[in-house]
Amino acid sequence: MELNLFTRVTTEPDLLQGKPAYRSELGAAYQGDSRELLSQLPDGSVSLVMTSPPFALQRQKEYGNKSQDEYVEWLSDFAKIVRQKLKDDGSFVLDLGGSYEKGSPARSLYNFRVLLKFCDELGFVLAEDFYWHNPSKLPSPIEWVNKRKIRVKDSINTVWWFGKTAWPKSDIKKVLVPYSDRMLKLLDDPDKFYKPKERPSGHDIGKGFAKDNGGAIPPNLLQIPNSESNGAYVSGCKLVNADQHPARFPAKLPEFFIRMLTEPGDLVVDIFAGSNTTGFVAETEGRRWLAFEERLDYLAASVFRFMSKGDDPDQMRAAYQAVLDGETVNLGNFGMHPHLVYQPILGASATD
Repeated sequence: MELNLFTRVTTEPDLLQGKPAYRSELGAAYQGDSRELLSQLPDGSVSLVMTSPPFALQRQKEYGNKSQDEYVEWLSDFAKIVRQKLKDDGSFVLDLGGSYEKGSPARSLYNFRVLLKFCDELGFVLAEDFYWHNPSKLPSPIEWVNKRKIRVKDSINTVWWFGKTAWPKSDIKKVLVPYSDRMLKLLDDPDKFYKPKERPSGHDIGKGFAKDNGGAIPPNLLQIPNSESNGAYVSGCKLVNADQHPARFPAKLPEFFIRMLTEPGDLVVDIFAGSNTTGFVAETEGRRWLAFEERLDYLAASVFRFMSKGDDPDQMRAAYQAVLDGETVNLGNFGMHPHLVYQPILGASATD
């Protein structure tokens, strides 16, 4: 059935109250408090919650961060509901930036307090700790790094991978990284570049080490630059003179965890969607998704994630304005990812 740009998609399952701001082939974005929206989902229905909440900073930001004193309890309110909605083998991945104590070059421990609170009191299990290194991050904070020059720039975020149990679904074969040049030489001629023997550490590494497994096992240090400057999202924001979300993470970050922790058809949820990078990546990876964002202006601009720079500017403006006006936009009419087959959220039956 052909739908115009602003027709509500009739296959949307009746799981959430109200209508979405927009939807695509595999998911939908909603405005509202994610605690209320999450509560409407069936328990045990979500495979992955991947999100980056507003960080606990001493200076208030326009995207609504909490102070460090109240942050842990505030975030725990969301985490309690997340745990209810996760499948038994589901995962909760939380990206948290670092911070300093107010007026001091001493580091804040808030992100570690979040980790301990979630595991000690809320029932989560730390599957693994990851660290995202953003090599393109500007030096900060200015006082301690640029002016006094007593600290190096803060370019690492902690990324906690929580499980509902100790056995969340995971497959690292889906996130293998390219072999190093040295490993490629070893694979090409093992006898020339490698002699099996016991290492000083006591590890006995044999000829099987030269087996080509399709790539190397990635480390828990993820080096991903965050330097988007000319994509469809940025171009769309410029087109309509909208503020870009100031704390976006790069698509490669949710891509890593979506590929490792979910399968096509699984449901991925972002409870602090911002510019909806998570929803966009989930769509391209064939996962169903839901995005929750409290600020309507950020949600409206996030429609540009699902467009291309070559789309009709008038349509882009119209889609953005329709979200602001409370209409539901059907992004499928932009021809986004025609190779994907529509799957209703949470397996509800599609109807004409």
